[in-house]
Amino acid sequence: MESKNPIERLKEDVNFLTSVRPFRNYMNISSLNKSAEYIYSRMKDYADSVYFQEFQVEGKVYKNVISTINPYHSKRIIIGAHYDVAGDTPGADDNASGVVGLLEILRMLSKNRPPCRVDFAAYSLEEPPFFGTRQMGSFVHAYTLFREKADITVMISLEMIGYFSDEPNSQHFPLPFFRLFYPDRGNFIGVVGKLGQGRITKRIRNLMRKGSSIPVYSINAPTVLPGVDFSDHRNFWHFGYDAVMITDTAFYRNPYYHSRGDTTATLNFEKMYQVIKGVAYAVYHL
Repeated sequence: MESKNPIERLKEDVNFLTSVRPFRNYMNISSLNKSAEYIYSRMKDYADSVYFQEFQVEGKVYKNVISTINPYHSKRIIIGAHYDVAGDTPGADDNASGVVGLLEILRMLSKNRPPCRVDFAAYSLEEPPFFGTRQMGSFVHAYTLFREKADITVMISLEMIGYFSDEPNSQHFPLPFFRLFYPDRGNFIGVVGKLGQGRITKRIRNLMRKGSSIPVYSINAPTVLPGVDFSDHRNFWHFGYDAVMITDTAFYRNPYYHSRGDTTATLNFEKMYQVIKGVAYAVYHL
């Protein structure tokens, strides 16, 4: 039976994903399928519909897992997170944290439904060697929505939402002047958008602040700045949709990025839960 304590539920899901062996990278199809089946089973408890979106890359079949609540509304919000990992790493923060956030937001919004359709997408093939190519699971999904002429308010990518630090100078930045505007302690969550999409980025930031106790900062920056387009939201930008990334800033903070040290023990589940609450609140009120 599913735990009623949300923190324990988050830990249970992260522990499952990080324990899958061989590691859930693009070479290990059986591990990706095991992860996808787990995500599907969790989604099925709360969504109105769930399905696998299968696609082929280099002769192998990969799967996105996509679920929906309020399917009869025309306007929709997409929330996505990738479940594959980079190389032989456990991928607790990158990106089991985003996946369990996706599942918990689905649970919350299934009980307190927003006045729009919400699609929840768990993506494969976000990591290298397919990052930045049309073989990314999120590119496949975004292209399908574009062809369907889906009416999308915004896509929200959950990309590493579980690593926090209160230590001075634990937060790093791509350029020194960022220190004038953002904390030097890695104890906040970021809402990242590209230039020209400041309205939606700030709207989500402000709503997340209202809906949770986590400090929330936002930035709109050119995509040439390293990290700004380093997740699945990039593919929705490609097709002209508004999209943002919710992130703990990855390698600008987490010393275990893309390493064997990215384990469950490094995550702060209490703060992660506040991020999740903030995103759910934002989606409900957008």
